[in-house]
Amino acid sequence: MEKKIIDSLIKAGKSKIVLVVIDGVGGLALPGGKGTELQIANTPNLDALAAESSCGLLEPIAAGITPGSGPAHLALFGYDPIKNNIGRGILSALGTGFDLTSKDVAARVNFATVDKEGRVLDRRAGRIKTELNKKLCEKILKNIKVDPTVKIFLYPVRDYRAVLILRGNDLWGDLIDTDPQKIGVVPFEIKATNTRSEKTASIVSDFISQVRIILANEKPANMLLLRGFDKYTPFKSIKERYSLKALAIAEYPMYKGMAKLLGMEIAKNISGLDSQIEALKKNYDKYDFFFFHIKKTDSFGEDGDFDAKVKEIEKVDAMIPEIVELNPDVLVVTSDHSTPALLRYHSWHPVPVVIKSIYARKDSVTKFDEISCANGILGLKPTTDLMPLALACANRLKKFGA
Repeated sequence: MEKKIIDSLIKAGKSKIVLVVIDGVGGLALPGGKGTELQIANTPNLDALAAESSCGLLEPIAAGITPGSGPAHLALFGYDPIKNNIGRGILSALGTGFDLTSKDVAARVNFATVDKEGRVLDRRAGRIKTELNKKLCEKILKNIKVDPTVKIFLYPVRDYRAVLILRGNDLWGDLIDTDPQKIGVVPFEIKATNTRSEKTASIVSDFISQVRIILANEKPANMLLLRGFDKYTPFKSIKERYSLKALAIAEYPMYKGMAKLLGMEIAKNISGLDSQIEALKKNYDKYDFFFFHIKKTDSFGEDGDFDAKVKEIEKVDAMIPEIVELNPDVLVVTSDHSTPALLRYHSWHPVPVVIKSIYARKDSVTKFDEISCANGILGLKPTTDLMPLALACANRLKKFGA
C-alpha cells in the first residue's frame, strides 16, 4: 500500500506502541547443526509471546537484497528504504549528538589494520577500545591540513568506529566507499559518482593520504576505512507523520542517529539491557511510541560466534516479561535484518515478527523463530507494512473512503 495513504488516515489517541528490535537476530543453521541461533536458543518468554500474537516474516528491502542497517531501520518505521536511502555517515554523526547543517557531508569511519603494502588485515583493528579511538581522532585532527575553506570534524563513535564530517560550500556526498568490506585487498580509491562531488572527492583523497602517514606507526589501528558518504537532508518526523511522541531506547550511537533523524527523543545513560528496561519503565507514561533497540545479537553474528549469539538471545528473552508486564496496547518484537553467524555479515533472509494486541488475531505459531513464524497469519510482508499494522492495532488509523 502507498504509505502516503497511511499518513492521511492518522488519528490521535492515547494508546502505546513498544517496538523491540533485536538487531540481526535472524540466522542460519551451521553445517550439520540442528537449527538457527533462534531455534537453538531457549526462549520460553518469546515463545509465549508468539503464542499470543499475530506472527509472520518481514522482508527488509526486497527478495534477495541484503540491507544495511540504515535502510532496514527506515523500513521498520514505515519510510521507503529505497526512496529515502541515507548514508551511514549521517546516522553516525547524528548519533554522536553532532548538529548537522545543510553544508555537511558525513561518512562512517572504521579504524583498521593494514600491512606494508596497504592490504587490509583487519577491518576493525582488533575492535580497539573507544579511548584509543578518541586519541587517534585527536592525533589526526592535530596534524591534518586540508582545503582551508572546508572544516573537518572527526569524532569517536564507539570501539573502532568514528565519524568524519566535512563542512563547506558546494560539498556533496556522491562518493564510493573506500572500505572493501573484506580482508587481503587494498582499500578502494575515493571517487565521485557525480560530477558535483568531485571537489569533495579531492578533499577526501587528500585527507586519506595524510592519515596514512599520520597513523603509519600506530598499532593496531594504522589506517581508516570510509563508507556511507552522504549530504545531510532533514526527514519528516514520526510526530509529523504518525502523531506519535516517540522515545528511542538505544545504546549504540548509530541507532540514536536514526531516531534523531526521525524526530524521536533519545533516552540518556543507556548501557546494557537493565538500563534499557529501567528507561522504558521510567518514561512509560510520557510517550506513545518506544523504539527499544538491542545491538549485541548483531555483533556476535558479525563475529561468527554462533554460541555467543544464542546466549545473547537468551538474555533478551529473560527481560521480555518486564516489557509484557507494562501491557502496551501494541507490542512488536522483530529485527531489522538477519546476521547469520555462518555468514558473519548481514543477509537477505526475512526476519520473524510478532504483533501482540487485543486487535491482533492469534494464529497457531508457538515459537519465535524464522521457521515457525513463516507459518503465521501475517505471512511474508515487506517491512514497510509493519508501522501501518502497528498503528491499526493501536486504533490510530481512520477508515479509508466512505
